[in-house]
Amino acid sequence: MKKVFLITLFLIGAVSTQAQELKWYTDVKEAIKVSNKEKKPLLLFFTGSDWCGWCIRLQKEVLKTPEFSKWAKESVILVELDYPRRTAQTEEIKKQNNELQQAFGIQGFPTVYFAKASVNKEGKVNFEGLGNTGYVAGGPTAWLAVAEPFVKNAKMTPEPKSKTKSKKA
Repeated sequence: MKKVFLITLFLIGAVSTQAQELKWYTDVKEAIKVSNKEKKPLLLFFTGSDWCGWCIRLQKEVLKTPEFSKWAKESVILVELDYPRRTAQTEEIKKQNNELQQAFGIQGFPTVYFAKASVNKEGKVNFEGLGNTGYVAGGPTAWLAVAEPFVKNAKMTPEPKSKTKSKKA
């Protein structure tokens, strides 16, 4: 009986861990810090998660697949900027998302923007756009073929660690 219980507990843990593999940030400033630390560009997903049919389709066909998950972990920091109709959001998130929608000139959903970003001393965010896409028919392989060139062109430079000079051999 103990063995059955332990196996069941292990399987439940494995499934829940697998379902939580990807981290989607909703706070863009937090995502920027992680992006700069890990030297990965941002993937900004502008979505209407509870009403936009194409957004739901993109999620199902691409963003929730093992292929996308593997690629995203290695390549980008994920940011979800949601504009729901039925799901409650804090005023802070609504304000942030509306400002970003204006800044990027988002006219329709889904839109996926790739960008590098930094926060200056006054707290102002500066973005460098790398490209954008939306729904692409053909599943994860087709979508990733469109997205990959934006990520490859990102060339994230490491932050300086110290002011000491190193010798080259």
